[in-house]
This record gives sequence, C-alpha cells and structure tokens, in this order.
Amino acid sequence: MKNKILITIVTTGLITFSSCKKGLDYNPTGVLSSSDLTSPTAVEGLVTAAYAAIGNGDMIGPIYSNWAYGSVRSDDAYKGGGGTGDVGEIDAMEHYNLVTPTMDAFVSRTWKNLFKSISRANVALRAVNSLSETDFPQKKTRLAELHFLRAHSYFTMKLLYKNIPIFDETASAEDILKTSNDLKNEDSWNKIAGDFQYAIDNLPATQSQIGRANKTAAQAYLAKLRLFQAYEQDDYHKVININKTRLQEVVDLTQAVISSGKYALNADIADDFLPETENSAESVFAIQFTINDGTTAGRLNFEDGLNYPHGAPQYGCCGFHAASQNLVNAHTTDANGLPNFTTFNNSIADLNTATVDVRLDHTVGIDGHPYKYDNTKPFSNSWVRDPGVYGNFHTMRNQQLASSASYFKLGPFMGVAKNYDILRYDDILLMQAEAYIELGQQDKALPLINQIRNRAAGSTARLKKLDGTFPSSYNVKPYPSAGWTQDYARTALQWERRLEFATEGERFFDLVRWGIAEQVLNAYINVEKTRRTFLATAKFTAGRDEYLPIPQSEITFTNGLYKQNPGY
Repeated sequence: MKNKILITIVTTGLITFSSCKKGLDYNPTGVLSSSDLTSPTAVEGLVTAAYAAIGNGDMIGPIYSNWAYGSVRSDDAYKGGGGTGDVGEIDAMEHYNLVTPTMDAFVSRTWKNLFKSISRANVALRAVNSLSETDFPQKKTRLAELHFLRAHSYFTMKLLYKNIPIFDETASAEDILKTSNDLKNEDSWNKIAGDFQYAIDNLPATQSQIGRANKTAAQAYLAKLRLFQAYEQDDYHKVININKTRLQEVVDLTQAVISSGKYALNADIADDFLPETENSAESVFAIQFTINDGTTAGRLNFEDGLNYPHGAPQYGCCGFHAASQNLVNAHTTDANGLPNFTTFNNSIADLNTATVDVRLDHTVGIDGHPYKYDNTKPFSNSWVRDPGVYGNFHTMRNQQLASSASYFKLGPFMGVAKNYDILRYDDILLMQAEAYIELGQQDKALPLINQIRNRAAGSTARLKKLDGTFPSSYNVKPYPSAGWTQDYARTALQWERRLEFATEGERFFDLVRWGIAEQVLNAYINVEKTRRTFLATAKFTAGRDEYLPIPQSEITFTNGLYKQNPGY
C-alpha cells in the first residue's frame, strides 16, 4: 500500500476559472491571482490539479465510479440502501421512467463536476502554453497530458448525456455561453478524439512518475472511443450502422497497446481490486488515491462510500449497490463449463448445487462466502440492510476490508485509497475481440476471449473458506472453436464483458453501444419484478432512456441554447 504517490495530488482550488456560471463555473476556495501562476513550478501545480480534478467527484455527483449510472441502471444491480426513498434519485434511474431534467443530485451535479474537471484542464493548458520550452522543458508532454485528461472528462460526459457542448482552452467566457450542445454525433466524437490523438502524437511511451498518462494509455482510450463511435446512432439513439473503418481503427490501436509488451493480465483477477496490487501490469490508466499523506482524510475515493454492508459491525453503512438475482444467475455454467446463454434466468439459481463462474465470488457478497477474500468474516445475510426490498446479495469489487491500510471511515461513510482503474488490459483484449467479431473475423477473437476465461478459471487462490474448501462449485472452460460463428461469438463477447466488468459500471453503456438496451432491460425487468416488486412500474423507453437528460438548470441558464435530449 502506498502512502504517497509520485504525483502529489492537490485538493485545494488554485484559481477562478474563466467560464460562466452553473455547471460551467467553478469558484474554488484558496483563490490565487494570475501573477502567482506564471512560474514553471506553479504551472506544474496546475497540471497536477487537472489530474486531481478527474478524481474530484462525490457520492451524489460521481464522475469516475459508474456504479449508479452503469450498474444499477443495467441488469447487474439494484440500488440497495434503506428502501426506494433512500437517495431516491438512484431509484428514479433504476426505474428509467422517473428520471427528470430537474434532478439536482446525480443528473445536474455530475454535469457540474465534470465541467469542473474540464475547466481545470483548460486553465492548465492556457498556463502551459504561456511558457516557452526553455523555461518549461516539460511543455510538450504536459500539454499532451492535459489534452488526454480533458478528453477523458468529455468522453465520460458523452456516455452519460450524449449531446454536450465542447469547447477548448481558447474559448472565452462569452464564447462558452454561445457554445451549443447541438452537435452532430459524429462531430462531437471527433472533437474528443482529436484530444486523444494529440496525446498519442506527443506523449512519451513511458513516464517516470506513476499516474501520468503515456502514449499507450492514449491509444487505448482512443480505441475505446472509436469502438463506441463505430456503432452509429440516429437522433433517437437507435444503432443504424456499424462502421467498419472505425472498427479497424480499434483493432490497430489495441494492437499497438498489446504489442508494446507493457501490459498483461494479472494471474488472479483479485489483483485488480486490491490496493496491494494496484498499478500492476494490467492497469493501463488509473486515478491515483492516497492515505496517510499528511492531510486529515487523505486523498480518497468516496464515490463508492455508500456501498458497504450496512449490518456488518466493521462498516455500519449504507447497504447500497446490491447485486441482482439476474447477475447471480448469469454466472451459472453448464456441464461443459460454458455460460447458460438462453436458460440462465429461467429460475433462481440454487448456489448449493449449481456450477458457477469463479468471478461470482470476486463480485457478489453471498451468505457464508468469504467477503473480500477474508475467510474469517464471511458475508452474512444479517449484513443486508433491506432484504425485503433488495434481496440478500451485495457487491464488493470496489469495496475494501475495514482492516485494509487503504480504508478510512469519515462519519458514516467509507473512503479508500485504492486507485480507480479507468482502463485495464482485460478491456483492451475484449475491445479488440469485439472489433474482430463485427468485422467478420471472429476466429481472431476466440483466443482473446479465452485469455479472459482462462484467467478467471485460475483465480481461486483467495476464495477458500476457513476450512479450506471453496464456497462454490467452479466450472469455467474456454470456448471451443467448433460452432464459433459470428452470432455465437457476439453472444459470447457480450457475456464475457458482463462477467469481467460486473458491477464496475460498464454494463449499461455496453448495452447502449450495442443497440440492445431496450430489448435486454425490459426483458430483465419483466422477470426481475416478479422477484423484486419495487421494480413493478419500471420501464425502459427506447429513444429516451439511453441517456440522461440535459440538466434543466443548464438549459435555463443558457437561455434555451442547450437542446434537451429526446423524450425529456
């Protein structure tokens, strides 16, 4: 566990951003005058502040942890907590049809927090550009890092809201107020891609300091953007074409990352979720967090602070992010160690007799199973806050044990210093596999997907109970080449992404990218509401619920310049 990362993250504000009010305005505490920010040391501090900004979300305005946006809005998880009214905005998102543009928590707050991070990047870009390379030898690299960070925040905004205003460091406050969000979808993707391409062209292959973006991280991120862009949508979010040129870009960019030789899968998937093994060869880019750094509470991730077992005495709050029955069922396997694609959800899985994918016990808190690899304190149904509403399952990938050196309790909420991976090597492999499948080259995808399955099958070392036995009967095998058609490969890829990133906030965005969100989620609701009656009135409406609304406060402030998303 690190006590201080090599990039020291600053959390105090540095300047007043040249911008407009509402989400486009950020007036930080500790404001300094422009004359204090002209030295190379001060400018370097602004770059560090831009790195800090991508980790500056909060529990009701998250900007990196997508547990509410990508997990609860999917078939992976329920909101959890103390009933449907506890943080009701997430309940609204889980129902889809209850989301409104006037929701201040989440919908509006996340918009504002993301624009704060964009503003930090733009301020730093202006400051770096003001110096010569003689005075600031790191100028080229720092500019590229800032383009990368800005693109990261815009990419996140686009996944959430789709139709967003995009402006760069040259825009004045007046320019920003005149910048509409009514861009063609292709144009907005390309604007963000331009930042990533700038980063690719100017970043070094390696950085001496942990946490800084490098060339391969930019290539990986551009690949992810091009993958989303490849699934072309109409104005009502329907996928109308899959662009093969974009898919080939994904193949080429991911191959550059793979061929760099810098990255590899960890032998055990557990290493992706523990602070002791962060910044491993599997981590391509991560937000860095610290503890014991001389500040009161460290530099911690509090965005997952609601998501600890409520009844467990070592935690005490708050029971959010409960794994769905559907997700648990999806981990069952057949006699050949393969997923039950068509029958997995026909009934509630009997975990005492079913064979399952190993990743179940890395993901879901289950009565009697070790919780977060601690077999001395197995998960208990007594830890569940509201089993009558949300059932007895919990989640645990992004939680840490109370005994971990990374753990800090601030009042009722939990923060951790475990880094938050934005891009991992498992994602790179599956992105390339997806592109190959949609290009009709599914045979090239098979070994990539099987790398993921073979790693999963071998990830059992930390899962034993105190008596030395395993809590589940594991049976995970690679896919055979026989019958590996494009349609079967596509189904396998989509299944593999679900299990590999279960509860990490990827699932909803994958469904929207593939154009199957309405089909999958309404089928999920129709069955799940018979098991969890709080979902009785939930309904996903195609052409509306793929994206959050543009906050009404932002539309009002710009005098109607911003165009609302369809259906709101």
